[in-house]
Amino acid sequence: MNDGLRALADALALDSPRRESLRLRFGLACALRVAHLLENPELAAALEGLKAYLAGDISRPALNVLALRSAELARSHPGSPSLDGCGHAAVSASHAVAMALSGRALQAAEYAAYAAVYGQGGYGAASEPEAFAPEFDWQIRLLRELAKSE
Repeated sequence: MNDGLRALADALALDSPRRESLRLRFGLACALRVAHLLENPELAAALEGLKAYLAGDISRPALNVLALRSAELARSHPGSPSLDGCGHAAVSASHAVAMALSGRALQAAEYAAYAAVYGQGGYGAASEPEAFAPEFDWQIRLLRELAKSE
């Protein structure tokens, strides 16, 4: 877990209702960072739906439908029997999308970090805490920037 991100989220009261837009924008950015690892085009389309919601182009009920479908798709991802990390990266990216759409920004960030590490260094890299440092640092910088723009 990204302790620095959690501390920043607590300081920003990220889980408060007034921070919904920030949560969704942050979750979206994290999921977009690993969207190239998605194997299901429906999940990529769901990210476009989240963008549309944030732009005011679709309703909350429509976003809720996308969030439920994304969670279903993430849970049903077959994964990978290999140890190369590719299937694991796709699973984690799928969960990052589902978490982003449901407004669970910190969980989206966590899954996105795992997807990035799996995608770059394979399965073994995920057991090395230092492999996460670049993603964790990026996430903290991003959340700070997004919070400033609100």
